[in-house]
Amino acid sequence: MKALPDSLNRLIDGLSAFPGIGKKTAQRMAFFLLKENRDIAVNLAKSILDIKDQIHTCPICHNISETAPCGICSDTKRDDHLLCVVEDTEDLLVFERTNEYHGKYHVLGGVLSPLDGIGPDELNVDSLLSRVNETTEVIIATNPNTEGDTTALYLAKILNPIGVKVTRLAQGIPVGGDLEYADEATIVSALAGRKTLQS
Repeated sequence: MKALPDSLNRLIDGLSAFPGIGKKTAQRMAFFLLKENRDIAVNLAKSILDIKDQIHTCPICHNISETAPCGICSDTKRDDHLLCVVEDTEDLLVFERTNEYHGKYHVLGGVLSPLDGIGPDELNVDSLLSRVNETTEVIIATNPNTEGDTTALYLAKILNPIGVKVTRLAQGIPVGGDLEYADEATIVSALAGRKTLQS
């Protein structure tokens, strides 16, 4: 938009790159930052740089963290024999909000999707296999869609021969839905009714 200064246009373009933020919302946000105290913009810019500089992946579970290992992996009160496998950190946060799950996690970093070129080598599968020795149950909590189900079946196929109990979340999570949008009661119900997967 030629009526606006280049620096403001660049900010609007940058903000509109966020998921769910269109040009109008980005423009409102940019004008808010322009009108507000400089400290707000400085603090926001610093927070953005801090997450890029300070947050990394936990070497054990692949959760995001500022420490190595992450707070969940280093928590001695957590049940080492229970491992919940999730697609990404957002899904892990859904379980944490319930305060009902006290085991540990493994973040796959996605799901199998041959059409997108994502196979087992692109996911954190090898590190999962190295962790199951001390585990008695692996809960597969991938999303209930085609890719999530395919990933769950693949994991069951490689984990069952090891002798670890492999379960999948029970119904309650809508098919085609994402864990990120499920409420706590639904997650608690799905955890309680999980079932063993057969390969």
